[in-house]
Amino acid sequence: MKLDVLGRSRIVILGMGREGLETYRFLRAEFPDRMIGVADRLEADRLAPEVRGAIAHDRNLAAHLGENYLQCLRQYEVIVRSPGVPLITPAIRQAIGAGARVTSHIEIFLANCVGTTVGITGTKGKSTTASLIHAILKAGGLDSHLAGNIGVPPLSLLRTAGRGSYLVLELSSYQLDGISLSPHAAVLLDIVPEHLDLHGGFENYVRAKQNITRFQTRRDFLIYNPTHPIPREIAASSLARRFAFGLDGVPGPGGWVEADRVLYRDESGRTETILPLEQVPLAGRFNLHNVLAAVTAARVLGAAPNAIAQAVRAFKPLPYRLEKVGSFRGVAFYNDPLATIPQAAIAALDALGEGVATMLLGGYDRGLDMTGLARRLAQSAVETVILFPPSGERIWQAMEREYPAGKLPRRFVASDMRTAVSIAYRSTPPGRICLHSPASPSFGLFRDYIERGDLFARYVRELDWKDE
Repeated sequence: MKLDVLGRSRIVILGMGREGLETYRFLRAEFPDRMIGVADRLEADRLAPEVRGAIAHDRNLAAHLGENYLQCLRQYEVIVRSPGVPLITPAIRQAIGAGARVTSHIEIFLANCVGTTVGITGTKGKSTTASLIHAILKAGGLDSHLAGNIGVPPLSLLRTAGRGSYLVLELSSYQLDGISLSPHAAVLLDIVPEHLDLHGGFENYVRAKQNITRFQTRRDFLIYNPTHPIPREIAASSLARRFAFGLDGVPGPGGWVEADRVLYRDESGRTETILPLEQVPLAGRFNLHNVLAAVTAARVLGAAPNAIAQAVRAFKPLPYRLEKVGSFRGVAFYNDPLATIPQAAIAALDALGEGVATMLLGGYDRGLDMTGLARRLAQSAVETVILFPPSGERIWQAMEREYPAGKLPRRFVASDMRTAVSIAYRSTPPGRICLHSPASPSFGLFRDYIERGDLFARYVRELDWKDE
C-alpha cells in the first residue's frame, strides 16, 4: 500500500508487538498530525514500556486494548495487521466484508521500497539462508541490510535504503499471509506442515508461503529446490525467471554439488566453481541446501564467486540451530531447540550420524505426524530417548509402532530441563553425542525455544562432573 493512500485513510495497527511498534513509529513519523489507532488484546499495564509510553504521550493516538479490542475494527478504513494476529480471525474477515482494507508492515515496505528486495521463506532454514545471503552481499561490497523475521523491522530502513541497496528479508508465513506484492528475488525453501492451527490448515499455510512469488513478473527471480514437491509445484506457476538448487544437480541454471565442489550454472549454460565442499562450515545436508540456496541467490543478484566463497567460509552457525554446547565427561552435547517439527529433528540426526546415543524430544503438541521421526530413530544408533510431555508420549507411541519387537531404546520422561540433562549425563556413554532436538514447539513447559535452549546449555555446564 502506497504512503499517499495511507495518508488519506483512517488507520489502525492491530497487534502492538515488535513489528506493530515499529509500524507505529514509522507512520507517526510520516504523518505526525494524523489520528492513528492501535489495538491489542493486552491491557495497557501488560504492554511493552515503549508502547505504554506512546499511548501516554501521543495525543493523536486512539488505543483499543483488552478483551474487546477487535470491536474497534469497524471504525477504520485500513487495518495494518501484525504477524501475531491470524488473517483468519473472524473480526478481520468481517471488517474486510464491510469494506476495510487489510495490509501489513511487510506489504507497506514492499510497496514503497526503492531498493532491491530479496525475500526468503520456507518452513525451516530461513534465518540461516537470509543471514548468509546478507553476509555474501556485504562481502561483495554491496549495501545490504538484513530485516524481516530476523534483523530489524524493514520499515525502519525505508527512508535510508536507496536504489542501490539490497534488503534481505526473512519472511514467515504470518508475514506473507494476505500480501499482494512479492519481492524482486524470492528464495523458496522446503515447505512441510507447521503453524497449521493459526492458518486454519496446511492448504492455507502453503497459500501464504506462495505469496513470495505469486505476484512476481518476468523481471523477477525465483530460487527454489525442484526436488521438494511443494516448491516445485509453486515454481511451475510462477512468472519469474527460475533458478534451481539441489545436492544432485539441477536441470537448468542454478547451484549444486558435484565432485566435492559447489558449482553454479548461469542462464547461458556457463558453469563455474564457487568453492570446495570441505570449506563449507555448516554441518548437515539440510544446511548444505541452505548454502546452495544462498549461493544461487547471491550469484543471481550479481555477487562475484570470490565474495561468495569468502562469506561462506567465514559464516558461523546461528544460535539455537544445531549448536555444539561443548564436550563434558567425554560426551558431546548439541543444542537444536529450533527443531520444532519432526523433519528438523530428523535432519539434525542425519547431520550428526551414528554418534548420537541420546536424544531429548517432545514439547507442545501440534498434532504433527511423528511416524517419519520414529522410523528414522529405528534406523539410528540412539540408545536413550528423554521425552517431554505432551508430544513426547505421541513420539513414543510412534516408536512402538515402527521399532522391531524388543529393539526400543531406553525411555525416560522429564517435565523440566534440569531433570532431562541429569538423565542425559547418566545415560550417554563417553565418546557419544547427546542431541537436544525436540521435534516439537517449546510452549507450555518453556516460554519459547530461546528459554528452552538456554536452559539446556546452562544445565549441561552446571551438571558437569556433579554426581546426580
